[in-house]
Amino acid sequence: MSNPEQTLNGCIQMLRQIMEDSTIPRNIRRVADETRGILMNNSMGIGLRAATAISKIDEISNDPNMPVHARTRIWELVSQLETVPLD
Repeated sequence: MSNPEQTLNGCIQMLRQIMEDSTIPRNIRRVADETRGILMNNSMGIGLRAATAISKIDEISNDPNMPVHARTRIWELVSQLETVPLD
């Protein structure tokens, strides 16, 4: 089982990949950037950051304009964030 901080760092990398993918619509990349900012905010607890990020990502997870490969990455990201304990 990995360390929650390592899990968040992996999620930040996944979000960075989504942000850099020009095949993903701009609104989804914007939410990925906002979510990355939430995960990097050290003033909040790790569990709160993960829960807030899941909530933010959930807003875009059913966007009909999202390519299938991006949707798969989003679901993988949520699965990773769900492993972080809520403090």
